[in-house]
Amino acid sequence: MPSRRASRAAAHDTPLSTRGEGLGVRALRHSLLALYCAICLALPVQAESIKVMVQSSPLAGFQFYAGRELWDEIKVGDALVLVREPGNPHDAHAVRVEWRGRKLGYLPRAENRAVSAEMDRGGKVEARIARLNRHLDPWKRIQVEVFVVL
Repeated sequence: MPSRRASRAAAHDTPLSTRGEGLGVRALRHSLLALYCAICLALPVQAESIKVMVQSSPLAGFQFYAGRELWDEIKVGDALVLVREPGNPHDAHAVRVEWRGRKLGYLPRAENRAVSAEMDRGGKVEARIARLNRHLDPWKRIQVEVFVVL
């Protein structure tokens, strides 16, 4: 069995160690870092947006709209479109949920005020399918996540 001193010496002689590294490895690291910086500087600057999840709710009305018909096509993570319906006779704060132009249902009445207010003031709001569940209760079939984009 090699001594501790021999093991340490062997560890320091490896080309990728940070101690006692040769000039070739150090130069390679600097070259790679310079290449990385050059690539990053050459890329176009893109404004990053921040998405904050403000709501996670079951989809209301699944059984009344296209949900059953589209069940085999929709997937977790699919983008949803939220459409304000201020003239809805059942709910002045109604927010319709659509998938590829087809109505799936609504955000629940008890949970739609903050999202409808954000939409009314012109804020950017996005949504996606968070969970799909083949449950007998239509309120437990689709979970929707809503995000405000900052």
